[in-house]
Amino acid sequence: MAADDVLLEIEDLRTHFLLDDGVVCAVDGVDLRVRKGETLAIVGESGCGKSVMARSILRLVDPPGQIEGGKITLHRESGPVELVGADRKLLRQIRWNDIAMVFQEPMASLSLVHTIGSQIVEAVRLHENVGKAAARNRAIEMLDRVGIPMPQRRVDAYPFELSGGMRQRAMIAMALACRPSLLIADEPTTALDVTTQAQILELLRDLQDEFGMAIMLITHDLGVAAQVADSMAVMYLGRVVEYGGAEQVLAEPRHPYTKALLRSMPRLGRAARTRLTAIKGMVPPPYARPEGCAFHPRCDAVMAGRCDTVLPRRVPLREPVGDREVTCLLYEEES
Repeated sequence: MAADDVLLEIEDLRTHFLLDDGVVCAVDGVDLRVRKGETLAIVGESGCGKSVMARSILRLVDPPGQIEGGKITLHRESGPVELVGADRKLLRQIRWNDIAMVFQEPMASLSLVHTIGSQIVEAVRLHENVGKAAARNRAIEMLDRVGIPMPQRRVDAYPFELSGGMRQRAMIAMALACRPSLLIADEPTTALDVTTQAQILELLRDLQDEFGMAIMLITHDLGVAAQVADSMAVMYLGRVVEYGGAEQVLAEPRHPYTKALLRSMPRLGRAARTRLTAIKGMVPPPYARPEGCAFHPRCDAVMAGRCDTVLPRRVPLREPVGDREVTCLLYEEES
């Protein structure tokens, strides 16, 4: 990967929640890179740290959560910027200008007592030196871009007057109003019907081509990731266990957890009444993380005496095309 192609670089990011019962390591040493103009899908079971990692990028983790260490570097045209140690003034410039986020549930993210248009206008005027009329015209333009009918009327509608799909489109319009270089989409199709899901994904692809932005798509749906992703990172208990091109990861998974995820997916052509293959065991409780590899109690390829004692490191694999990395003791010899 060329250095000038990297837009966002995350190194050893650790975000912990300091609770009365103990410390929850929600993000435990994540290393990731997002290229300019690409779609990176972050996949994994619920509770693996996907959303906390995304919020950590914009420093939106609420107490008692805090970033314990690591680096998050945004490569802007003016030069690289370190986000973990950035002050509030710099973060305010970066949020929505350089990096915007579509949150998981728009009904909880949008203010119910303000119109859709007023919330988009506020975002535009906070980051750009424009008047109310110009900001309102931008809001109407963006609502039209995301496919909301009659944007001149919908701009004065409240969130509770819109359907779930319309609210999600309005959230995307707000996120893109300042033309960011990176859009973080946290489960943008959750709780939407299949038709609306397809429309939202198609909308994101079209807007990505139009604005030339990169997308970090957070999802637990491998089917959604397969449709839109260029690269894919698989997370388990706060760590990235496999990273590579989306086609490579889906066609030839290397980590036992990735293989188990793909085996558990329903497939067309499967014989009637055939049971899906479930991943054995349960995700460990947050206060009782296993020693060594966190996945070893559920792994079919576990090596007794090693996987339960040795913490695996990230191993770059020899692949004919693109970058490929896996965090597993089975592949240490390949490095």
